[in-house]
Amino acid sequence: MAAPVMPEIKNRRAAFEYFLLESFECGIVLVGSEVKSLRQGQASIAEAFCAFIGEELFLRNMTIQPYDKAKNFAHEPVRDRKLLLHRKELKKLQRKLKDQGVTIIPVRAFFAGNGMVKVEIAVAKGKKTYDKRESLKAKDVKRDLERMR
Repeated sequence: MAAPVMPEIKNRRAAFEYFLLESFECGIVLVGSEVKSLRQGQASIAEAFCAFIGEELFLRNMTIQPYDKAKNFAHEPVRDRKLLLHRKELKKLQRKLKDQGVTIIPVRAFFAGNGMVKVEIAVAKGKKTYDKRESLKAKDVKRDLERMR
């Protein structure tokens, strides 16, 4: 029997809105009904961002729709979710956040080989309008080259 294909939730706007400087893969603390919803692909990280609360890193504004069959034990769709990183990585992220215009954003959420939910986060710097125009031009050129083949 083939293993079921697990969905991958991506933040498609991340590469367009930001320069992705460095990425990290981390675990996330979830409740059971959230994992079930993620398996159905009912989540969005488009508006999500990461913030330090004390010494811990939290994912904020990630939306995970309530699981249909967990009526009595449903979770909140939008809440802060703790990210699991090593202390060294947390210190490194805190140092990088001190730079002007740098933030931490989630790029994708996926299921690892062992069935655990992982989140790929990236240290990012916001793009200016002219940088976004350059990205659109490069995308158009790439599309035109693909059509000619």
